[in-house]
Amino acid sequence: MSIDKMVAVSGLPGLFKLVATKSNGLLVADPDTGKTRFCSVRVHQFTPMQTVAIYTDDDTIDIKSVFKSMNDHIESHPVPHANSPQQDLKKYFEVVIPDYDRDRVYHSDMKKVIKWFTFLKERNLIEELYQEQPSEEKEEVKEEDNNQE
Repeated sequence: MSIDKMVAVSGLPGLFKLVATKSNGLLVADPDTGKTRFCSVRVHQFTPMQTVAIYTDDDTIDIKSVFKSMNDHIESHPVPHANSPQQDLKKYFEVVIPDYDRDRVYHSDMKKVIKWFTFLKERNLIEELYQEQPSEEKEEVKEEDNNQE
């Protein structure tokens, strides 16, 4: 499953796979059961995971890179519980993303990132995010191969 197909829906726990878009909402699937449900734009707000980024001192870092860093540090620095004290979450983010912007990344942002990572990790979806090569990169590689011939 690609991060491009994942979406957070306000009012619903976890992340969902985007199945289809409609003019008045989204059709999303639960990654555990595969059951689909319609979520109306009148009731819910949607956050596509590919658009999520964390502020750093220089720019931003996309959520996929944040998840990769969290996964790389999981042995030496286990992921804290999302409801851990604010100081614990800040210390964890200082390890995982040393240059995160302390003024613009709020405690609630840290909690969301940890909840999303835990959700994906429990379902063994984190590793899948890095096994896939983005289609743009595949196209560039094909074009380079064609140009060399």
